[in-house]
Amino acid sequence: MNPHIQTLHPYPFQKLADLLKGLTPNPDKKLIKLTIGEPQHAAPKVALEALETNLQGVSKYPSTKGELNLRTAISNWAKQRFDLDHLDAETQVLPVTGTREALFAIVQTLVGEKPSPLVVSPNPFYQIYEGAAILAGAERHFLACDASNQYRIDYSKVSDDVWQACELVFVCSPNNPSGTVTTLEDYALLIEKAKQFNFTIVADECYSEIYFGEKAPLGLLEACQKLGNTDYQHCLIFQSLSKRSNLPGLRSGFVAGDANILKPFLLYRTYQGCAMPLHHQIASIAAWNDEAHVIENRQIYTRKFDAVLNILQPIMKVSKPEAGFYLWPELDMPDEAFCTALYQEEAVLVLPGSYLGRMVNEHNPGSQHARMALVAEESECTEAAQRIKAFLSRR
Repeated sequence: MNPHIQTLHPYPFQKLADLLKGLTPNPDKKLIKLTIGEPQHAAPKVALEALETNLQGVSKYPSTKGELNLRTAISNWAKQRFDLDHLDAETQVLPVTGTREALFAIVQTLVGEKPSPLVVSPNPFYQIYEGAAILAGAERHFLACDASNQYRIDYSKVSDDVWQACELVFVCSPNNPSGTVTTLEDYALLIEKAKQFNFTIVADECYSEIYFGEKAPLGLLEACQKLGNTDYQHCLIFQSLSKRSNLPGLRSGFVAGDANILKPFLLYRTYQGCAMPLHHQIASIAAWNDEAHVIENRQIYTRKFDAVLNILQPIMKVSKPEAGFYLWPELDMPDEAFCTALYQEEAVLVLPGSYLGRMVNEHNPGSQHARMALVAEESECTEAAQRIKAFLSRR
């Protein structure tokens, strides 16, 4: 057995289940879960109809590279969304079966050239970043995102010794859980360091289409375009239909960017065996080609966040994120205690923030925070907010 498996941390939701063992929610109230970031809004009809009318695709083996018409649809969407001059559907785009497997796989592809490889990650973080690094045999270097720095990473404070050992840096933008967006200045520094020290910037952008107002979050390839890195050297973006189009079960996304990285990544994936079924590809084309449902989805989230924050902001330290569908409030009590008491008294379940972070220098930047996923219908989210308000009022 791979000895690294024994060093994997329990998944946050397993830790939550262990925390709640033996506890029961208030029996007089319906349980409301704000824990898992699984979109609950309706999937777009155009994608469902394409899926239903192309089920004959199950009779054919799909190619790992995906059909050209899917890669073209993705390229066209990305060029329009990020104002790119070009994105070659043949060499700079690969469909993936959801970003989770692709984020894991890219680490296995990229790690191993340097003598003591390092994977740099935000802290708190999406746990796949850490698990992929562990199983690739890489050390982890965490960069804190906490209230003291407005949940942003100051990359200028990272030493060149770290960049020298780094083979891959994860950027989650919009960030899970804080909702902050990486700036052009941040990307300029990262791209300069990546060229100097030969590492890859992996931007997890799966929340990029859930934002508030007219200004869409900056993407890594968009930053490359603005900074003159028009071949996207050292840069990859990972995108998904799960959040954008409420299609988490379709397991459909893409990776795009540096063709010199995508070529060996395709070879790795050919052996891994993760080709997207043909009927899923056709449904994905329909989803990437339709923006109307995405606009409607954003409007729903905007109304929901405004309603929930109107209830919570007078009583707790919480603000609207730049993008994404999580609230990341700062608590006045330990996060596990907050979670268990809220569960028992008000039948509302949230995720302790410390479960998403790691202790570095005796500090876990996720501690005394809770992640709340506002993915359910507005009425359910506002009911949860009213219960949280009542809970805090009693204290």
